[in-house]
Amino acid sequence: MQFFGGSEISPSPPVPTASGNNAHMMYVFNRNGVCLLYKEWNRPLHTLNPQQDHKLMFGLLFSLKSLTAKMDPTNADKGNLGVPQLPGQGCSFHSFRTNTYKLSFMETPSGIKIILVTHPKTGDLRESLKYIYGLYVEYVVKNPIYSPGSPIKSELFNTALDQYVRSIS
Repeated sequence: MQFFGGSEISPSPPVPTASGNNAHMMYVFNRNGVCLLYKEWNRPLHTLNPQQDHKLMFGLLFSLKSLTAKMDPTNADKGNLGVPQLPGQGCSFHSFRTNTYKLSFMETPSGIKIILVTHPKTGDLRESLKYIYGLYVEYVVKNPIYSPGSPIKSELFNTALDQYVRSIS
C-alpha cells in the first residue's frame, strides 16, 4: 500500500519506540474540525463533556499549527496569526509533552488530523500515526458505504485500531 510521499506502509505495525506506551485517547478530525472518531482506552479522569472536549482539542491544534507556522525562522511570509495553514504548508509540530501526557499529531494532505494522547514517556509515534492512517484508509475510506464527513462506525477499523493500540501499550 502506498502512503502519500511515495513511501510504503508495511503490512505489520511499527515497533514501539519506548516502553510504557500507554494510550489514553485518540481523536480523528476532518479538515472542517468535525470529530469523526473519538476513542479512549486508559483515560483516568473525565473533566468535560465529549462535545466540549472535541472543540477544545481542535482549538488547541488550530492554535499550535498557527503558532508554529508564524514562528518559522526559515520563511519570511508569515501571514496573519489565526489564518488556517494548508496541510504541509509552513512549519508544523509533531508532538508535545507535559508532566502527565504526551500528545502526538499527524495531518494528512487531505486535512485528516489524527491525535494520539499517551503516557509522557512515550517515544516518537510518527510511524504509528502513519500506520493508523493506513488502517483508516483501508477500513474507512475504501468502504463503499462510508459517507465522507460522517462519524466513523466501522467495526473492522475499530477492532484493528484497538488491537494495534494494545500492541504499542
